[in-house]
Amino acid sequence: MTTELDNIELRPARRRFLKGVAALATTLIAPGVMLYKTAAAGTSDRQLRWGLLIDTNALSEADVDACVDACQREHGLKAEADSTTAAQWIRKVKLTDVESGHERFLPMMCQHCEDPPCVDVCPTGASFKRADGIVLVNKHTCIGCRYCMMACPYKARSFIHENLKDQLAVAPRGKGTVESCTLCVHRVDRDGANAVPACAEAVNRDGRRAILFGNLNDPQSEISQRLRELGAVRLRADMGLNPGVRYQGL
Repeated sequence: MTTELDNIELRPARRRFLKGVAALATTLIAPGVMLYKTAAAGTSDRQLRWGLLIDTNALSEADVDACVDACQREHGLKAEADSTTAAQWIRKVKLTDVESGHERFLPMMCQHCEDPPCVDVCPTGASFKRADGIVLVNKHTCIGCRYCMMACPYKARSFIHENLKDQLAVAPRGKGTVESCTLCVHRVDRDGANAVPACAEAVNRDGRRAILFGNLNDPQSEISQRLRELGAVRLRADMGLNPGVRYQGL
């Protein structure tokens, strides 16, 4: 996978500062609505890091379409689905083997990096990483500069151009701000280790486990055991971002 931002320069000192701000500040998305909690009380980075494991061998093109559709329904993105500038929290990516012509499809979303470049370049601290590894955007302090969109090597962020209507309480949004996959943070904060993001719920049926959600730092979690057994790929591992989304079968 290539990107025009292969050589982006990261600033560790600024990132460390913003990490501290994100860990201490509770993010208020709307008056009276506390949606994005920073982390469970008493939990450290070493104890908890949420992530996804995606088995591309188990996903058809229709499955990836189902992931995209489920994400849009869960977060109220349907109203803009036909717009050329529609927000898209999950993209369908097609990979083609140049020798055999074999095609494979995968969902591409925010990778929830351990060292997120979107956080590093944000001038207001609106882009931040929670102590549990989930990368989010504070809509109250996002000024719409879109630096984070340029910095993201996965092209995983969208800018809201349209006037919004019929927003959902679990996913408050705002025209002129940037947004991306939240790992269904409202489900995570409600259900913890039992949470199932909408994309995983859409494809994990009949005993199939094509997309796993869990604690990457817990050696006993299902996601950690699967990684130990079968391994996985970090997209753009050369950038040293240590994404929390891993792919098998690539």
